[in-house]
Amino acid sequence: MRPESRSADDEAALTYARGVLEAEARAILGVTDRLGDAFLRALKLVRECPGQVVVTGMGKAGHIGQKLSSTLASTGIRSVFLHPAEAVHGDLGRVGQGDVILALSNSGSTEELLRLLPLFKRMGTPVVALTGDADSALAKGAEVVLDIGRIEEACPMGLVPTASTAALHAVGDALAMTLLRSRPFGRDDYALLHPGGKLGRSVLRVYELMRTGPANPLVLDTARLSQAVVVMTNTPGRPGAACVVDRDGRLEGIFTDGDLRRLVERGHTDFEVPVRQVMGKRPRCITPDTLVLTAAAQMRELKVDQLPVVDVEGRAVGLLDVQDLLAAKFV
Repeated sequence: MRPESRSADDEAALTYARGVLEAEARAILGVTDRLGDAFLRALKLVRECPGQVVVTGMGKAGHIGQKLSSTLASTGIRSVFLHPAEAVHGDLGRVGQGDVILALSNSGSTEELLRLLPLFKRMGTPVVALTGDADSALAKGAEVVLDIGRIEEACPMGLVPTASTAALHAVGDALAMTLLRSRPFGRDDYALLHPGGKLGRSVLRVYELMRTGPANPLVLDTARLSQAVVVMTNTPGRPGAACVVDRDGRLEGIFTDGDLRRLVERGHTDFEVPVRQVMGKRPRCITPDTLVLTAAAQMRELKVDQLPVVDVEGRAVGLLDVQDLLAAKFV
C-alpha cells in the first residue's frame, strides 16, 4: 500500500505499532545499566554448576524461560525447563543437587513459583531470580536477583506482558551469550548439537558425510578395467566411480561412469586394459576437514558427481558423492 493511499486510521495504527517497538527497545536498553555484581554472581553460579540449569516460570515468563533453556542447551549447557504447576505433581524429580534454578517472573509474586522456593531450599539448589521487583517474595527467596526494574508495558491497558517479557528475554540472552563467550565452545561443538537445518549444514565437515570402509570404492592401479567396473558396481551405494590407488593407498586417479560411457562411444570395449591407462589422472580432491559447503561448491564448479577424499599423505580415505549431498540437502 502506497503512503498516499493510507487512511488516517492506517497511519494511526502504524504510529502505534512503532511505539510498541520503541517501548520494548527502551525496556531492553533500560536494563543495560542494571547489569552489575548480581549478573556476575549469576554467571559464576551457572558456569560452575556441576549439574544442570533448571529454568522455570509461568505464563508469558514461562515461554521466555523455555526459550532460554533451549538456548543454553544449544550452546552446550545442560538445561531443562520445569513447569511450576507440574513440578508439585512429580516433575520436581527433574531437579537434583548440584543444579541451579533460573526463575522468571516479572512480578516476583507468581504463586506457583513461590510454592517451589522452600522445596528448592530443602534440595540445596540455589535460585537466580529474573524479576522486575527486587522486593518481591521471589527475590527475597533467591540467592541472586537479576532485577529488570519496573517496566511500563507496551499495551493500551498497560497490562499485557510485552515490554517486560522483551527485557526478560534480553537478559536471558545476555546471560547465555556471556556464558558462551567464557567457555571453550567452538564451531565444531555447535555443529555437533545442530546436525539438522541450515545452521548445522554450514559447519558440517566432509568426514561426516564421506563414504569410507567398504563404501569407499578403491581399485589398484595395476587392476584391469573390468575389475574397476566390478568395484563401481558392487560397492555399497553404487557410487558410480572408483578411486585408483597405488599399493600404499595413495590416490593415482579416478574412473567414473562417465569415463566408461565415453570409452564405449569411441568403440574402446577392451575391458582387459589396465585401468591406469584410461583413468582420469590428477583428479581434484578434498581433505576430510574440508567444509561440505566448500566441497559442494567445487563439485558444481567442476561439474563432477564425485570427489575423492585424501589424507595429508595423499591416501584415498573416502569419497564424497553428489548423492550424499542430496541426502543432506546441500543440493
